[in-house]
Formats: sequence, C-alpha cells, structure tokens
Amino acid sequence: MSILDEFRSFIAKGNVMDMAVGIIIGAAFTGIVSSLVADLINPVIGLITGGIDFSNVFVNLGDGDYTSLAAAREAGAPVFAYGAFITAVINFLIIAWVVFLLVKMVNRVKETALHKSPPAAKAEPAGPTQEQLLAEIRDLLKKASA
Repeated sequence: MSILDEFRSFIAKGNVMDMAVGIIIGAAFTGIVSSLVADLINPVIGLITGGIDFSNVFVNLGDGDYTSLAAAREAGAPVFAYGAFITAVINFLIIAWVVFLLVKMVNRVKETALHKSPPAAKAEPAGPTQEQLLAEIRDLLKKASA
C-alpha cells in the first residue's frame, strides 16, 4: 500500500473528520470567547478594581517611559506583560468551562441514548393457561368416550 493510499484511508475515517470539525469550531469559538473577555468581562473587572485595564498592564524592564503596552512593544522595549497573561488565563478558564459543559451535555445525551429501553412490543393477548388446556382435553376425552 502506498503512502497516498494510507493517507486516503486515514482521512476517510470518521474520527478524523470529527476532529477537523471540532478544531474549526474551536478556532471560531476562541474568537467569541476573546471578545467576551475583552469587551464584557475585563471592563467589569476594571470597574471593580478602579478602572484597571488588564490587557494594558505591564512593567517596563528597560529604559524609557511608555503609555501603553502596544507602544512599548512597538519600541521593542522588554516588558513584563502580566495583564495580557491574566487576560489569557481568563480566556482559558472560560473556554475550559464551556468545553466541560459541552462534554457533560454530550455524555448525558449518549448515556440517555444507551440506556433508553427499546419500545415495548405490542402485548399479545394471553392464551389459556396450562390448567385450562388440560381441563379442555379432559372434557373432550369424556365426550369422546361417552
């Protein structure tokens, strides 16, 4: 089997396609979470902490005075950008929480599907009991001998 045939076989497997879809959705979801953190959560945290914008908090390790992290980075100054790190941690925690909830939901759906009992078959009308059949045979034998 050639490498190309092996590759085709690998790509054709369902798990690879599921993984590709997951990666694409995850990349799109990261943009949503980044916006959630930058546009909704960080302003609330900034309001609580007295107007601190975590994404722009840094310590300049070099010479010069810079008004923003972007200006310091543009100048090539060494900076300790702990605010950007805090933002990244918040992003990670939100993404991890949402993924946890999604996995929990999928597992619950799978569990329900696996333990769902098959639909009950239509109940057949109950036939005569063994005693009833024996009594009927007895009565037929009495009739035949009389």
